[in-house]
Parts: sequence; C-alpha cells; structure tokens
Amino acid sequence: MPARAADSGGIARLTALTGWRRRLLALGLGALLAAALPPFHLLPGAVIAFSGLAWLISDHRRGAGAFLDGWWFGCGFSAASFYWIANALLVDPERHAWLYPLALLAIAIGFGLFPALASGLAGMVPGPRTRIVALGVAWLVLEWIRSWLLTGFPWNLVGTSLALSDSLIQGGALGGPWLLSAIVLIASLAPAAVAPAGRFTPRRVAGGLAVSIALIALAWAAGELRLQNRDHPSGPVLRLVQPHIEQHLKWERALLEDHFARHIALSSLAPAGEPPVAVIWPEAAIPPTLLREPAVLSAFAAAAPPGGVIMSGAIRTVPGASGELEARNSLLVFSGKGPVTLYDKYRLVPFGEYVPLRGILPIDTFAPGRRDMGRGPGPATIRLASLPDFGVLICYEIIFPTGITDPAQPPRWLLNITNDAWFGISSGPYQHFQAARLRAVEQGLPVVRVANTGISGIIDPFGRVVASMPLGHSGILDVALPAPLEHPTPWSRYGNWTLLIILLPGLAFIAAALIRR
Repeated sequence: MPARAADSGGIARLTALTGWRRRLLALGLGALLAAALPPFHLLPGAVIAFSGLAWLISDHRRGAGAFLDGWWFGCGFSAASFYWIANALLVDPERHAWLYPLALLAIAIGFGLFPALASGLAGMVPGPRTRIVALGVAWLVLEWIRSWLLTGFPWNLVGTSLALSDSLIQGGALGGPWLLSAIVLIASLAPAAVAPAGRFTPRRVAGGLAVSIALIALAWAAGELRLQNRDHPSGPVLRLVQPHIEQHLKWERALLEDHFARHIALSSLAPAGEPPVAVIWPEAAIPPTLLREPAVLSAFAAAAPPGGVIMSGAIRTVPGASGELEARNSLLVFSGKGPVTLYDKYRLVPFGEYVPLRGILPIDTFAPGRRDMGRGPGPATIRLASLPDFGVLICYEIIFPTGITDPAQPPRWLLNITNDAWFGISSGPYQHFQAARLRAVEQGLPVVRVANTGISGIIDPFGRVVASMPLGHSGILDVALPAPLEHPTPWSRYGNWTLLIILLPGLAFIAAALIRR
C-alpha cells in the first residue's frame, strides 16, 4: 500500500495524462533521447527518456495506445536527431525551400514509426516488467530493420551515445552496434524495471539508477582493459585535404576553377615532417565539367607526391545500361603519370542521389542533376604499391555496419571521403564522424576520413582519434596511418549473427513470463 501511495503521487500522475499533455510529454521524452547522441552525449537523457516511455506505455491494456505514445515519442526523437537532413533543402532555396517544413514533418512521422512499432509490440505483452523487456527487445530489432529496410538508414542507433568515450565503444568489436545499443537500452530501462508503474518508490528508482550506473561502469572498465598497452604503430604518412567550400558555392560554374586551385594549393604545401605518400581530397572535389579538361587532369596528376598517389572524389559520367549517360560518385586514384584505378559508390543516398519509387514520386534529387546516379558493383579493395590495401566508403556508406568490405580481399584500412557541407554547422557532421569511429572498432581497421568542410581525421582500429581537423576549417593534416589489428574482430567475422545472441536473454525472459501466465 505505501508503494502504491507513493506511485499515485508520482508515476501514476504521469501515466494518467491525456490529450495534448500526454502527447507533449512523449514528444519531450523523445527529444531528450536525441540529446544523448552526438554531439551532446548527455547519456542521462537516455535513462530518463526510455524509463519515461516505459512508464508511459505501462498504463495501456492494448498495443494501440502504446503505439500512439511511442509514435509521439518517436516524432520527438526523430525531429531532434535528424533535423539536419532538411538543411540540404536550403542549399538551393529557390527550388527546395518550400519543402523544408514538409521534410521536417516527414522525418518526424516516418522515422517515428520505428519507436511506435516497438512501443506497440511491447504494449501487447502482459506484465509490467515483461513489457519493459519487450520494449528493449523490440527497439533493438527495429534498429536492425531500419539498417536495411528501403536500402537502410542505420544512423543514430542509440548505441552511438556511448561514443562519448573511447572505452565505452569497445564492445562494438564483439557485437557491433547492436551490443552498444543493448547496453544503452538495458541501462536506460533499469529504473523502470526495478520500479515499474504500480511499484514506484524513490528507493526503487534509486536502485534502478544504481543498476544503470553499474552497467555503464562495467562497460567502461571492460573497454579500458581492452585499451591497455594498445598503441597505434605508424605506417606511411597521408595528407588529408580539407578545403572548406560551402555547398551553395561548390557548383557555381564561375568558381569551379578557383575551387580546384584551392585543392592544388593545399596539396602542394611543404610538409612539416616526413613527406606524405598519398594526398587525399574529399568527395566530389572534381566536378564533371572539369573532369573533361585534359589540363585539369594533368595538374591533378602532377600534384601526386613522388612515388606516391593522389586521390579525389569526383562526379563522372559514363554510359549506363540504357546507353544514356549517367553520373557516378567516384574516387579517382592517380599517380604522377596518370590514372591508376577508381571506385564507384554503390550505396546511394535516397532523395539525394536517387529517388525511391521515382515513378510515383514526382520530385528531383537534391544533388546536381535531375536523374538518378549510377551505382558501382559493390565493396572493393584497392591495391597500390605505395600503400597497404584499402577499402573505400563514400559519404553515406560509412554508416552501415555490414557489407562495407570485400570478404575475398580484406583491406588493411578504410578510406571515407565525404561532403557534409550540405548540412552546415549542425549535429549531422558530428554524428557522421562518430559513425566512422564505430566502424573502426567493429572492423579492427584504421579509418581515414576526408571531408570537404570537416570533420576530417584519422582513427585507429580502437576508435581513438589520432588527429582531426574541426568542422568549418580549411587546411591539411599530415598523419601516419595506424596499423590494423593482427586478427579480425568477432563482429567482422560473424556480423549480424551476434544480434541473435544479444537478443536471446530478452526473448527467453519474455517467453518464460508468457508461459507462466
């Protein structure tokens, strides 16, 4: 009885809210969860948000009510964590600015469906604690579905919030992003599980918070142990070129030669120490109009270091399957003598580089050109005499935890070139950089990231940033390439199969509870 009396003055008032107050609370909790992600990393926000959602949906007898609460929660989370996507519409405001509010609404509604489904499924499970476990299991499964559905968008998985610490992300080597998300979900739902609705007391909540802190501390300690005596032996020196060309100026025809000259000037700066063996430009540094100029290609090749190579993102046009010319987002590799090899991006950005359901949706892509871009054949490993074998990931491709390397020819490091100028000074570029750190841990490979406006940097195979250049700056980084791990990580070997192992305890708990009932 005392517990219920305390509950009636606390959580019961929360679950009894109706109408706009309930919807506003769910929206606010979702937005608070977004604050746990980069660049803020307010991890306690995840605890308040998930426990609040669990308490909120505990009052429903059917899944429909929980679905609606979860949808409002998801709208708040999606709008706050993905708002920067709509910034791309402001680069060409005459064509796209009118879509901005519609895009924000679509982002909130569309991505909000995933938390809604997780909450609705949990609401169908009887028993307060079983429902909380079901919420965590369903959320994790729907994160996995989001990673591949409609080409996939595994951005801002809740495990990314652990990127505030090198130690906390080491679990990614074992179970990839799903293990990190599971840690966050368990820690965040612990207060609700220890003090479910109907049994809420301050003492129980304090006990749940103690469980949360203990789990995060355990994950941190395990990561610290993995990092002990782990240096990053150096290899060849690479030069990363960050020109910082704002997106609204990037495709101005009158400025294209000036942009190219800026890249050449940065590439030609005298090194402060050991000279680089490779110079790397960001995504789409060479537009198709310049790519057709022999003088431009000669100047590009001449900028390669002696005995080394120069690489650049470029938009090139090639004959497509229908015979018409199609644009491709590529990486070009040149030596001082001319072309060496190239890579074509194969995971294209929806609405940016192609329009899903183009026959139904009467809109154009936001990138230059109205047609869909062509796709490359898939992951590839590039082999050069002057560098260790490496894999290429252009922009969006770095956010995927699987299917990013060629299993037949495993690379020794990963190169990620990108152009985040589309999104300005926002959360997007910071979140994109943290995705590169997670891929480094998962694959046990160093990652080299070269971005037009930042953040450029080199990350060792433990996800530690060796050197970086901040967002909104222009310059170069000359940094030695770290060595990869000697042995493949469990995640790089088994990938999504580890998700089944992570889900088993939760599924067994739910099954046992249902059998008991």
